[in-house]
Amino acid sequence: MLLFQNIWLFFTSQILGMKWINDLSGLLVEKVFGLDLTERIGGGLQFFIYDAIKIFILLSILIFIISYIQSYFPPEKTKKILRKFSGIGGNIMGALLGTITPFCSCSSIPIFIGFVAAKIPIGITFSFLISSPFVDLASFLVLFSFFGFKVAIVYVIVGVLLAVIGGTIIQKLKMEKYIDGYEEIIKVADDNEHIELEEVELTKKERVVYAKDQVIATIKKVWLFILIGVGIGAIIHNFIPQAFIETVLGQNNYFSVLIATAVGVPMYADIFGTIPIAEALFLKGVGMGTILAFMMAVTALSAPSMIMLSKVMKPKLLFAFIGIVTAGIIVIGYLFNAFSYLLFS
Repeated sequence: MLLFQNIWLFFTSQILGMKWINDLSGLLVEKVFGLDLTERIGGGLQFFIYDAIKIFILLSILIFIISYIQSYFPPEKTKKILRKFSGIGGNIMGALLGTITPFCSCSSIPIFIGFVAAKIPIGITFSFLISSPFVDLASFLVLFSFFGFKVAIVYVIVGVLLAVIGGTIIQKLKMEKYIDGYEEIIKVADDNEHIELEEVELTKKERVVYAKDQVIATIKKVWLFILIGVGIGAIIHNFIPQAFIETVLGQNNYFSVLIATAVGVPMYADIFGTIPIAEALFLKGVGMGTILAFMMAVTALSAPSMIMLSKVMKPKLLFAFIGIVTAGIIVIGYLFNAFSYLLFS
């Protein structure tokens, strides 16, 4: 039993947590830059180097593995699967498929139109739309490496739950008519209904090439956001006083969740850019619910994403989507602040 505990400890600290990089970055800062790790500049530089290297390594490995799996779920296959479901079961399936398919907010418009054209119920479409940029297997493993298994699994569960509830409410409101050009999309879909696109089956080599290309494309897309996020995290961790963070975002501030949500909306990044900020806030004693609210707001409600969605949604549907997701994030934030002690017991 002790052997398994030691193996698990080594795996979480040295493989996922990459503590060896933390040690090496500390030596680099001390020996090469001649800085004291106990001082703000030295500690901040170590935080920046360690987190940046760790996230890029994790991101590269995980995106390769996940993309290889995701190569089995191209948009056409995803649409075929979702067309078989309806009701709450369809919302659940839409949310779950959103967690394993490689679609971010940048690709939300063509995916959204494709699902509408496939006559997938609007509720299922929105469950997919919420969960796709919000929760994925890579984010689970990265969260696991930073915050532990409980926090990672809870993030996935609440993300899927929010997607299911949001999609269900949209379906009940019957808001299909507020999709821009809905009648024309359906008409074209009806005209082409007899056309069956042939699915292309990739070889293992092609899947490896696809996975490698996804790693390169993802790194190119998010590297700047990651560095900005790590930089902000280093500033929070080493330069902003603990008392200030606790006053603004601490457990005693009843409005901390609302503030975190409001701060997250204008930002544009995926979960990999938010994690170093979340880590720094966590180390400063900010509640897990407040941190989750911030991360969810950035990934699901960023202003650029909403601008893109406004191209295919009429204002009433867009505002309903924003209102439902915002309310869900705030409720989740307060609930987890109240019961977060269960995550670390």
